[in-house]
Amino acid sequence: MSTHPTTITAPNGTPFLEVTRDFDATPARVFRAVTEPELVAQWLGPRDLQIDIEEYDARPGGRYRYTHHGGHLGDQRASFHGVFHTVRRDELIIQTFEYEGVPDEVALEIHRFSVVDGRTRLTQRSVFPSLETRDGALAAGMTGGIEDSMNRLAELLEREV
Repeated sequence: MSTHPTTITAPNGTPFLEVTRDFDATPARVFRAVTEPELVAQWLGPRDLQIDIEEYDARPGGRYRYTHHGGHLGDQRASFHGVFHTVRRDELIIQTFEYEGVPDEVALEIHRFSVVDGRTRLTQRSVFPSLETRDGALAAGMTGGIEDSMNRLAELLEREV
């Protein structure tokens, strides 16, 4: 099992959130795991939730939409959607991200895949429209979902891909 920690940084006074995690896999394997819908469904989101991926077209101009349900959400559903702007295989993804429970608050996400010490480092930077929006996402438990997702992604990469 991977022992690489997930680092989540939310600098005071800025609308940014940065997530960094190293994986014992090539950039190609990590990229595939974060762009192929059947693989994304195996790791994205808190461990106790189920996910329905309605659309996931990881190419420039492609869209995605998914919904989490069950677990700690009970009868509630949490849906997210966005558009892929830049997709460079094994290197970079730039996309928008919107939680449908807080419409019109769109974040820009930048995912970079780099090789560091023989491992793939995935660095994700989210730029929120305001400090208040970022802090609201953190207060709603976003960090727990990120930690679970990164751990589940590491587990998936240990099994296959």
